[in-house]
Amino acid sequence: MQPLLIYNTLTRQKELFKPLHAPNVGMYVCGPTVYGDPHLGHARPAITFDIVFRYLQHIGYKVRYVRNITDVGHLENDADEGEDKISKKARLEQLEPMEVAQFYTNRYHKAMDMLGVLRPSIEPHATGHIIEQQQLVRQIIDNGFAYESNGSVYFDTEAYNKKHHYGILSGRNLEDMKDASRQLEGIGEKRNQADFALWKKAQPEHIMRWPSEWSDGFPGWHCECTAMGRKYLGDHFDIHGGGMDLVFPHHECEIAQAVASQGDQMVHYWMHNNMITINGKKMGKSLGNFITLEEFFTGKHEKLEKAFSPMTIRFFILSAHYRGTVDFSNEALTSSERGLERLMNGLRDIERITPAKQTDKETKTLVDSLRQKCYDAMNDDFATPLVIVNLFEGCTIINKLIDHKATIDEKDLNELKSTMTLFTNDILGLQDDHANGSDEREEAFGKVVDMVLDLRAKAKANKDWTTSDRIRDELAAAGFEIKDTKDGATWKLNK
Repeated sequence: MQPLLIYNTLTRQKELFKPLHAPNVGMYVCGPTVYGDPHLGHARPAITFDIVFRYLQHIGYKVRYVRNITDVGHLENDADEGEDKISKKARLEQLEPMEVAQFYTNRYHKAMDMLGVLRPSIEPHATGHIIEQQQLVRQIIDNGFAYESNGSVYFDTEAYNKKHHYGILSGRNLEDMKDASRQLEGIGEKRNQADFALWKKAQPEHIMRWPSEWSDGFPGWHCECTAMGRKYLGDHFDIHGGGMDLVFPHHECEIAQAVASQGDQMVHYWMHNNMITINGKKMGKSLGNFITLEEFFTGKHEKLEKAFSPMTIRFFILSAHYRGTVDFSNEALTSSERGLERLMNGLRDIERITPAKQTDKETKTLVDSLRQKCYDAMNDDFATPLVIVNLFEGCTIINKLIDHKATIDEKDLNELKSTMTLFTNDILGLQDDHANGSDEREEAFGKVVDMVLDLRAKAKANKDWTTSDRIRDELAAAGFEIKDTKDGATWKLNK
């Protein structure tokens, strides 16, 4: 196994990854609330933990990856009051709540597939685990850390904080939160403002409800991940991930629920990706500044100068470290488009290289170190930007070989191909956008270009420079880059 460092949000430092039950790894990631089209903010955690999933499997672990679907209990403004987001959508559109949830789940899956995100091992729905959530609530009550109020059940943060520490993940202090809450007018059914709902009594107009010993109601938003994580990964598992915006309150509440119900921490490593921003502000539905993934793919949004492919979006996200912010701009996406094309051109060009008898010294040094440099970057908390930098070094080698400014033997050429393909396609999950169409059409397209270049070669052989130059210039005007080498002309299509 490769020695891997992971930044643990709980301890605020990088730690050597030591799975509890190696080679088995349990990983739980908070998935979407399915009441609207997926946007760029959804793409970042999905791609971040897709990289973790891919890499852990690559280095030899057997990963059970659980990513949930929230289809009940997530109220407006991430609060304990207000309307369920999916119920509200269903009411406004005169649909069944599960009709809304299924529609947007399908949209989410389609977008993730286009982004090259692998499906998780298990994808549980909150509505399919009501019993498990009720059992969790009962355990917390029995242990003295929750109370019933008018048919709803709330977590007692003050009782919990006397024996444990509420705020261990976010670094918040309960006394400070209580002081701040005194400025608010009333706290309704709660004993104090920091308490959070474990079960909510449904109001008459609330569509989604289930019977329980406390009332006809529905589970609080935070319950689902604790209950489903435990069901599929056990009382103790390795990784829990999600966006930085979930650290508080969602993941803080999850920790409290787990400790209150079973007496100790459930999760070993907490991982959080940072936000995607627009002009320095978080992109999200609640702020009304989000751009859906479909709008990126079609270019149909006022903030977009053109359409950007799914692989460009993936490259854009991977070009920054997952713990750093990424600020949206058309310039940044255009730069990502060029970076992706450089990698894809490298993978295409490497197939045109004819091995020599011997590798020159400089090329040998670069080829021999490239694979380990990529591993070193991945092993340092999944540093994908540095992996990309290393792969660009590989592209520089390839360009020199194409231009006959370097030589490489068959063994080293195979090593270069293997490293470039492994880290570009398999680990980073980047694929050639030009290969997304029909294989037959792509093959026919290539044959036509090759035929035109053959005509140009014949014109050059006949010293018909006018025709030769005209073919070259018209191909360039159509977006083709033509390179003349001693082995003939090569081409690539620029974006």
